Amino acid sequence: MKQRLIQSQLIQSIQPGKAIGLFGARRTGKTMVMQSIYQKLSDKKILLVQGENLDVSEILSSQRVSTLKKFLSGYELLFIDEAQRIPNIGVNLKLIIDTIPDVGIFFTGSAAFDLSQKTGEPLTGRGRNFMLYPFAQAELEEDFLQAKENLESRLIYGYYPQVVLSESNDEKIATLASIRDGYLLKDILELDNLKNSLFILNLLRLLAFQIGNDVSLAELASALHVSRKTVVRYIDLLEKSYVIFPHYGFSRNLRKEFSKSPRFYFWDNGIRNVIIQNFNRLQVRDDVGKLWENFCIAERKKINHYRQRLVNYYFWRTYDQKEIDLIEESTGLLYGFEFKWKPGKTKTQYDFLNAYPGSSLQVITPENYLDFIG
Repeated sequence: MKQRLIQSQLIQSIQPGKAIGLFGARRTGKTMVMQSIYQKLSDKKILLVQGENLDVSEILSSQRVSTLKKFLSGYELLFIDEAQRIPNIGVNLKLIIDTIPDVGIFFTGSAAFDLSQKTGEPLTGRGRNFMLYPFAQAELEEDFLQAKENLESRLIYGYYPQVVLSESNDEKIATLASIRDGYLLKDILELDNLKNSLFILNLLRLLAFQIGNDVSLAELASALHVSRKTVVRYIDLLEKSYVIFPHYGFSRNLRKEFSKSPRFYFWDNGIRNVIIQNFNRLQVRDDVGKLWENFCIAERKKINHYRQRLVNYYFWRTYDQKEIDLIEESTGLLYGFEFKWKPGKTKTQYDFLNAYPGSSLQVITPENYLDFIG
């Protein structure tokens, strides 16, 4: 298994009296990361358990200090995989940290919003949460030539670990379909007691075709014959399930700037393509620009998270249709990025730089993208 960039941060954070959480979608490799850390910390006495184990769940949901102490007697660390399966897990983790301060906790969960609600307030000041995404390009350890040879595959099939490690395109497609049907949709439906998977797929398809465009929630509601409130609710679930993420407009109240409607991107190009059932080669597609933009923004957000860079993300658009795909706001400065599959000049350079002196603007193409996402 490839080394994940976040692993060293996790190892440094796991210590007595702290509860460290690793969140992310299913099939991104959380269990493998936990097992790898378990092996690297072989000098420690670690109790590794599964949240789906009913005996474990009964003990770790007991809220009985005496029971928890007996369970952890002789151990320095408690590792819990799929911790969201355990009722009252947040309260019990707090009890362990408060009453057994010599024990450290490391737990994973795929249903982050469910688990965060269970652990957020009780563990305030007692731990830290991390995110694990599908592979980042920087984790693959490819040189420029290897990355260039594999770029088309990444744009089409994405970065889920099992997909990247698959030997054939047919195997990649089958894996993506399995993730979509057996995990992604299942998680979303289970976590909010929903039943309408067809509605979720229809909503995702509409979002998939609108990558890089402002999205009107009212128009989505009209197309799906539901209320705007229903669309907002489902989009929130999709965000919290690590399927999509929002991208908002940047504005310093200049009269010509338009920032009302959000944009949405997929955390993984492969998931986007399996939703619309399009795995055609790039040379016969009419959405290469959308794939490239989605790819670059998602990869940038991954690497910034793993490198612990504190960044605000926006797009920039004016009423006269001038726009920049990505604006990063960091340390009081603005950095603009345009994503071009084929090299070319951006028409918005002077407008943006004149409006925000001291900012910068860079065009990201297949020739220089590795520096941007590495």
